[in-house]
Amino acid sequence: MINSKAFSFCTDIGYLSVNKHGEQLCGDHVELVEPDESTVVFVLADGLGSGVKASILSTLTSKIISTMMANFMSLEECVSAVAATLPICEVRKVAYSTFTIIRVTDNKEAEIIQYDNPQVIMLRDGKNFDYPKTISQIDGKTIYRSKIALKLDDTFIATSDGAVYAGVGKSLNFGWQRDNIIEYMEKVYDREYTAKALASLLLDECVRLYGGSPGDDTTVGVIKIREREQVNLMIGPPSDPADLNKMMTLFFSKGGRHIVCGGTTSTLTGQFLGKPVIPCLDYISPDVPPMAKIEGVDIVTEGVITISKVLDYAKDYLSDNKLYDEWSIFDDGASQIARMLFESATDINFYVGRAINAAHQNPNLPITFNIKMQLVDELSQCLKKMGKKIKVSYF
Repeated sequence: MINSKAFSFCTDIGYLSVNKHGEQLCGDHVELVEPDESTVVFVLADGLGSGVKASILSTLTSKIISTMMANFMSLEECVSAVAATLPICEVRKVAYSTFTIIRVTDNKEAEIIQYDNPQVIMLRDGKNFDYPKTISQIDGKTIYRSKIALKLDDTFIATSDGAVYAGVGKSLNFGWQRDNIIEYMEKVYDREYTAKALASLLLDECVRLYGGSPGDDTTVGVIKIREREQVNLMIGPPSDPADLNKMMTLFFSKGGRHIVCGGTTSTLTGQFLGKPVIPCLDYISPDVPPMAKIEGVDIVTEGVITISKVLDYAKDYLSDNKLYDEWSIFDDGASQIARMLFESATDINFYVGRAINAAHQNPNLPITFNIKMQLVDELSQCLKKMGKKIKVSYF
């Protein structure tokens, strides 16, 4: 996710893949590159066939493009280099790898380069938008190119051809055509959905049409222009009690939503705000402690155990996202934090107190001061990989 300092918009990117049934490697590959702080480049390459060979070809293609872009070479140079590098299969008469490039600049303009992948779908206000295209020949290869002035909530959907082949010979005679995908995405679209959520919905439908056994590697990438949203999370009191007022003042002076984690931290927060801490005694989830409520705070939870669960969800989110059905639905503290950090937030500020909790010094408890610091560090790194803008302040 790239944030432009000059604008309140950001570029939200989410992508997912499934392998062809029986294959250990995916023949599609996605690369993201940020040549500068105002530009993001998304590259989706689809290698010929499946398995190891396709994986190598798609990885090579996307790496070449993204590396050249990272070195500020023009799109023309990148496309020419890749088009010249990729041979044509003598048997199938098709390229060894196809690709889609989407470059977003300042959250104001999108540039799309397409070679033999399914045409990118664009939704504007949740409906299909027929964006302009120009056609050029580079080294005998037909390249489609577009430049589009962006608006809030503009959404781009890029897929490998596994998406349009979904259901061939099974639920559909001729596969899921582009018009069918557009119709489906218009139906499920909600402006509150993140790019990752939209990508998940489309990929899940592809897998369903394949009868649970994909006949081809299938990748869905979604790019969405959305408003920035700030979330602030505080865990632990400061090491020096004299810094408490400073920490609280800075935390609550930040715009956006506020999360307070930890029993002692919640008590101190209530005292600072002059509001009671109201415990919620219901165990919604057996492995996540109950929450509390404080007027003026969006989410109030226990500390280390809850954040540890959020970290588990974050690691899963970055891999196969198998736990999505848990945290996207459940209403325990960890699930609520996960939804706010993974889906709502674009900018996240951590306020981390270094005070040592006496309750954690019991040698029979598997919780130490270092574990809390490690949890925050790991969670921050995961959120950065999701494209979030992270700032951590220690007290």
